[in-house]
Amino acid sequence: MTRVVVAKRVDRGDADLTEISDLARAAGYDVVATLSQTREEDAAFHFGEGKVGELASLVAREDASAVIFDNRLGPYQTYNIAQKLPDDVEVIDRFTLILEIFGQRANTRKAQLQVELAELRYELPRAEAKASLAKRDERPGFMGLGEYDESRERDIKAQISRIKNELDAIAEKEETRREQRRESGFDLVALAGYTNAGKSTLMQRLAADLEVGQNEDLHPDLDPTAESEDKLFTTLGTTTRRAETGKRDVLLTDTVGFVSDLPHWLVESFKSTLDSVYRADLVLLVVDASEPLEEMREKLITSHDTLYERNEAPIVTVFNKIDKVDDEELEEKRAALSALAPNPVAVSGLTGENVEALAERVERELPAWEHERLLLPMADEAMSLVSWLYDHAHVEREDYEGEQVHVEFEARPAIVEKARAKAASLSAAPK
Repeated sequence: MTRVVVAKRVDRGDADLTEISDLARAAGYDVVATLSQTREEDAAFHFGEGKVGELASLVAREDASAVIFDNRLGPYQTYNIAQKLPDDVEVIDRFTLILEIFGQRANTRKAQLQVELAELRYELPRAEAKASLAKRDERPGFMGLGEYDESRERDIKAQISRIKNELDAIAEKEETRREQRRESGFDLVALAGYTNAGKSTLMQRLAADLEVGQNEDLHPDLDPTAESEDKLFTTLGTTTRRAETGKRDVLLTDTVGFVSDLPHWLVESFKSTLDSVYRADLVLLVVDASEPLEEMREKLITSHDTLYERNEAPIVTVFNKIDKVDDEELEEKRAALSALAPNPVAVSGLTGENVEALAERVERELPAWEHERLLLPMADEAMSLVSWLYDHAHVEREDYEGEQVHVEFEARPAIVEKARAKAASLSAAPK
C-alpha cells in the first residue's frame, strides 16, 4: 500500500483533514502523516514556501511516496511543489484523487467514459502549462503526463469531442428507456445526496427484491446491485430497482454521491449520470443526520444548488442514520434546518426505522394519478385490457354484469389516456 502524507491549506480557521484522509483511504492509500497551514494562497506554491520545505522533511521522514493536497492546485504550483520534494514523490491534488477513485469504481462503459472525460478536461490546462515549461527547456514530469508533445493538446480536444458524442448517444438511449418505463406505468424516484449518506443501504431497504447486506447480482440484465459499505463512492454508475411503496409501481435509482467543492468541469463530466436525478418524478435527498449541524447545512445548500439548476421534480429530504442520534439532537437539527429541509422524513436505512413512513411519503409526493371508470363489452380483448390495467395501474374494482365489464382504476395520466383509447377501440369494433 502506497504511503502518503495528506496536506491542506485554509484561508482561516483550522483545517479539517478528515474527509481528504477518508478519500485517500478509499483510493487505497496508507495515510502516514498530515500537515496543514492557515494562510492566504501563495501564487507559486499554494502553501508558503517555508511550509513546503517542512512538508518535504515530513515526506522524507515518513518515507512517503506521494503527497495528497486537499486543495485545487494549479499546474505551475504542482510543478513548483514537486521540485521541493524528494525525487519521485508524486503530487496529487483533491480532484486528481477523486478521479482516481472514480476510475477504480467505473464498472460500466458509461462510467468509464465519464471518468475519461473528466480526466481529459483536467489534463488539458496542464498540457498547455507543459508546453510553456517545455519552451524553457524544463522537463515537467508532474501529474504522470509524461514528456510534452505539441500535438497533445489537439489529441485531448479530439478525444473530448469523441467521448461527448458517445455519452450523448448513451443518454438518448437512457431517456428512451425512462419514457418506456413511464409508459408502462412506473413512477421514477431517484436517490441523491452526498457520498456515504447511506443511499445504497436505504435503497436496499426500499427495494422489493433485496435485503440489507445482500450484494449478490440478482438481475444479470440490470446494473449491479447497489452495495452497502462504509466506503466513499461505492456507487459510481446508476442502479435501478423496483421499490415497495404501496399501490404505485415505483422504480428507485441510486446514483453517484455528491462530493463537496467539486469544480464545474467535473460535475459536467458526470451530467449523464445526474440525468437520472434531474428527470425523475421525485427526488429523495438523503442526508446523514449523525453529522454535525453545520456540515449538514453546508451539504444541503450544495445539494440544492446542484439539483435546482436543472431538476423539476419535487424534493423530499431524508434524514438518514437516526440510529446514531438521540431524539433531542434530531429535533434540534430539524428545527435548525427547517428552511432548507421542510418536513423531512427521519429514517434509519440500517435498522429500517420509519422506512414505512418514507414509503408512504413517496406515494403522497409523486405526481397525482387520475381516477377512471371504464365500461367494456364482454370479449377476449376486454379481458386483455383488464389484465393490462392490472400491470400498469391500480385497479380498485372489477365487476361483471351481463355482457359488460365495469373497471375502476387509478393510474398515471398517460396510462389513463391509453386505457381510454383501447376501450374506445373495443366499443367501436364490429360485434
